[in-house]
Amino acid sequence: MEFITAKEKFKDLQKTLSAYRHAGLIMYLDSVTAAPRGSQRMLGDSQEVLSEIQYKLTVNEEVFDMVDTLEAHMDELDEITRREAEEFSKGLKNMRKIPMNEYLEAERLYTDAQYAWHEAKATDDFPKFEPYISKLIETTKRFKGYTDPEKDCYESLLDDNEKGMTTEILDKFFGLLKEKLVPLIHKVTAAEDIDDSFLKVDYPIEGQKKLTKYLMDTMHINPDNCTCGETEHPFTLNVCKYDVRITTHYHEDMIASSMYSVIHEGGHALYELNTGDELYGTTLANGASIGMHEAQSRFYENILGRSRAFVNYIFPKMQELFPTQLEGVTSEQFYRAINKCQPSLIRTEADELTYSMHVMIRYELEKQLFNGTLSPKDLPQAWNKLYKEYLGVDVPNDTQGVLQDSHWSGAGFGYFPSYSIGSAYGAQIFAHMKKDIDVNKLVEDGRIDVITEYLTERIYKYGMLKKPAELLRNCCGEDFDPNYYVDYLTEKFTKLYNL
Repeated sequence: MEFITAKEKFKDLQKTLSAYRHAGLIMYLDSVTAAPRGSQRMLGDSQEVLSEIQYKLTVNEEVFDMVDTLEAHMDELDEITRREAEEFSKGLKNMRKIPMNEYLEAERLYTDAQYAWHEAKATDDFPKFEPYISKLIETTKRFKGYTDPEKDCYESLLDDNEKGMTTEILDKFFGLLKEKLVPLIHKVTAAEDIDDSFLKVDYPIEGQKKLTKYLMDTMHINPDNCTCGETEHPFTLNVCKYDVRITTHYHEDMIASSMYSVIHEGGHALYELNTGDELYGTTLANGASIGMHEAQSRFYENILGRSRAFVNYIFPKMQELFPTQLEGVTSEQFYRAINKCQPSLIRTEADELTYSMHVMIRYELEKQLFNGTLSPKDLPQAWNKLYKEYLGVDVPNDTQGVLQDSHWSGAGFGYFPSYSIGSAYGAQIFAHMKKDIDVNKLVEDGRIDVITEYLTERIYKYGMLKKPAELLRNCCGEDFDPNYYVDYLTEKFTKLYNL
């Protein structure tokens, strides 16, 4: 195939696949927000048809010839097209190794597993979900046997989510957190308790929805390009840089839950909304990695969102929306309450200090599931044991235990460690950002947009054009160092609890 022809065909194919991806994402969003439960069958049928079309569009001799031509002329491609071609070629090589019938069966399984998880969580019925997670693990192992046969399956999954990540690196990382943070957790939990009772009274949903809009406005999220819906488990869906959807879940007696899920997902949205205009319509208009994405969400949620400066800015609005609930409560009391350290059941509700313990539990269980030392049917018992061991809490049911996260229902194995890696990235970025701009003053003045511009110039605008390690060096001038995370948490909670 001629080089010019190959370039043109590549651009046309990317445009077509982008349209199918768009349709699939909107279908998925509808299925987890507005669609009735009975829509599952039609959704599964439609997804199967669309997946088959995409497979055939991609896995064929003409595309193979096109990719071979592009690879022979990589030095003649512009930077964006070259990176697109590299990523596409890598994905195609994997896809070619998976038989089409198995690929389509897997696509159907992902849809069915999502519904099964929703049902199981709603009814506290893990056995209803167990056959699906067993199939998902089996399918993941089989596919990795096709695509990466020389590498351990779980090692390959970790690398998929965060390039270069290994169990060796993560074992050392979590070992550092255990060594440094567990003693601090013990000191904090033994210290004088912080009153957070006013966070757990009745906060009307309508008021919370108004707060959601205010928070998104405060973060300078353009409502023309980003909306917030409701779902069981909050998430962000990147359709394109001009259409990003975030979701939250409202609890009448847990105001901090939806509040901080909106800020968290809003952080994800800001990353996607600020990718470079030149990347629009390309496969590079996404975050560089899961870890770098989580760095942004947890940076906005915790480092900014739980700071005194941010609380001082938003508290008057909260008093306006909830005058009865916050009567007699000061901004300082609110700050202390939303930062209270208390080992808990739910990962998404966990405080900053204990959060990584939740991630560590999932990491340990995933390793066992994939090395064959833990059967999926025994997951609830293993989960409950580790929650008692790591956090000292008793798990009352599977809804609040092993079924609380949606990730495994979508075969999101190897994903969870990225939350903690992202938190550590965020702390390192923050440490260097403070040298360049007055972060606290900007937050107190409601100028989150200036902070976003700072991150856009160093991280966001590049999308997937640069790798996570490059972006970190671009922002911090050094390689990854988890000690920034330990130091940040130690300083914050030592001061908070007057230790």
